[in-house]
Amino acid sequence: MTSKRDILDRLKAGEQVSLSDPDYYKIYAVVDNTIRLSQKLNSSADTNELRNCLSEIIGTKVADSTIIFPPFYTNFGRFISIGEHVFINHACSFLDMGGITIEDGALIGPKVNLITENHPLNPADRSALVTKPILIKRKAWIGAGATILPGVTVGENSVVAAGAVVSKDVPDNVVVGGIPAKFIKKITE
Repeated sequence: MTSKRDILDRLKAGEQVSLSDPDYYKIYAVVDNTIRLSQKLNSSADTNELRNCLSEIIGTKVADSTIIFPPFYTNFGRFISIGEHVFINHACSFLDMGGITIEDGALIGPKVNLITENHPLNPADRSALVTKPILIKRKAWIGAGATILPGVTVGENSVVAAGAVVSKDVPDNVVVGGIPAKFIKKITE
């Protein structure tokens, strides 16, 4: 039996959503729009036009102080929230059906992957989606090629080293790195 709640609400809440759900067309509608707008975003050579395209994708205005370098990839877009003074470098990929929040002053290095989506282990249900949000707190820095997995919070001022795969929360004011990411050191002023 299908829930009475809207499929987008269920998706963002982390409920398992099956491809056979009769409301799945609503997800496809957002995805189709995002694909169309992403082509425009990635062909732009103007920072204001980039911000405007991303604003249209996510459904809220991206601050003038935020900088995005193309190409930028997202499969959904509607569940991305970006603060002020954020920098997103080239070739980042945001799979945001579970929600991605990037707070003020965060730095996202090139080729960073923020992935909020997963699938059940049971092969009979594997095509279904299960999501968990990602939170990148104030002034965090995600190094080049790092991957942040579903449900992870990266703490304020923390640094994720280049190439790291982060599967657990990162406390405030630390450096983590490796696969899987582990504590390296505390950041002191």
